[in-house]
Amino acid sequence: MSQKVHFTNAKDIKLSGTLELPATEKVRGYALFAHCFTCTQASHGARRISEALGAMGIATLRFDFTGLGRSEGEFADSHFSANVADIVAAADYLDAEFEAPALLIGHSLGGAAVIAAAEQIPNAKAVITLGAPFAVDHVLGQLGDAVARIQQDGEGEVAIGGRPFHVNRAFVENAQGQDQATRLAKLHKALLVLHSPTDAIVGIDQARQIYEAAKHPKSFVSLPDADHLLTDAAQARYVAAMIAAWAAPHIPENTKEEETEQDAAEGEVMVESAGGKFSQRVTAGAHSFIADEPVSFGGSNLGPTPYDLLLAGLGSCTTMTIQMVAKREKIPLEHVSVTVRHKRCHSEDCQEAGEGRPRIEIIERDLKFTGDLDEAQRARLLEIADKCPVHRTLEADPIIKTKLVG
Repeated sequence: MSQKVHFTNAKDIKLSGTLELPATEKVRGYALFAHCFTCTQASHGARRISEALGAMGIATLRFDFTGLGRSEGEFADSHFSANVADIVAAADYLDAEFEAPALLIGHSLGGAAVIAAAEQIPNAKAVITLGAPFAVDHVLGQLGDAVARIQQDGEGEVAIGGRPFHVNRAFVENAQGQDQATRLAKLHKALLVLHSPTDAIVGIDQARQIYEAAKHPKSFVSLPDADHLLTDAAQARYVAAMIAAWAAPHIPENTKEEETEQDAAEGEVMVESAGGKFSQRVTAGAHSFIADEPVSFGGSNLGPTPYDLLLAGLGSCTTMTIQMVAKREKIPLEHVSVTVRHKRCHSEDCQEAGEGRPRIEIIERDLKFTGDLDEAQRARLLEIADKCPVHRTLEADPIIKTKLVG
């Protein structure tokens, strides 16, 4: 389940990201993914690994560095230290809105950046690098002969992956003299190094240097036949599975969540807080999903609002009942759809809650039938819509009894 997010870095530049959340299970922990040099959050590796981790219960935020993708700012004003600052800003956003990231994942130069950023993210328990260089200035090799020209002229345009990028002297100088060896020696976090022995962009020797510079606990996983950008979907899924399995001991157990975790009995719906300001985990039997509020009301818009769910209950019950009756009475209904809406917004109701029970003034329901139906049959199905069980419950003005059970 994907959700677009935005946050600002230390220079008040707006950065764009995507948060991948589990759709059918509880969040085991949060991870932060830093993409490769000149890539974006939409790159094969970033997208596929984040989505796979989300499906495995690890909510993962991937984002665009300054001047790339949908983030604001100019790439020419960015450099390695700026990337590190962006990672710290992303971690702060997660900590403020959801939960501090337990895992820092970096692809290629993003891997070098998460190593550098780790000391500024104390709640992170583990660092994972994927095809990352040990030497930050390894990235200058992608600039070719332009490095000398940029140092002499102060700036210049280079082609990387067939795309033009404006690079200045600060980028070159900032990539030099980065003491990754000391950072790794003082990491004080578990480290997982994933690298392909056939990586044509960042050689396997770079992974060896990362591994040797770090102290235990550390692990190395070889990715045979994988290319640097992880363009193969199967390889990306494999990487995500390895990260999820390896990271399990490093994700703090949420004992409070485990104490409340249970399947809702038939006829019951269980709702509990799921992180963020308003996000809620809804469990109905074997089904689970997120409910939330829109961004305009201070939520994260990770799922439908309470009124959305109310209307969805009425709409789905309406179409189910119509289909059941049409089948029983042999009415040639091929398809039915319903649009349900109400005339008050949920945020206004919440603000008025202190003045008494909010009143929903009207619910409108528009039906559309497809099939070889005569007017009598259409009228019959329209009549059935008002007899669906949820409709009757809403019109009955039910009494709601609330009690404290724990």
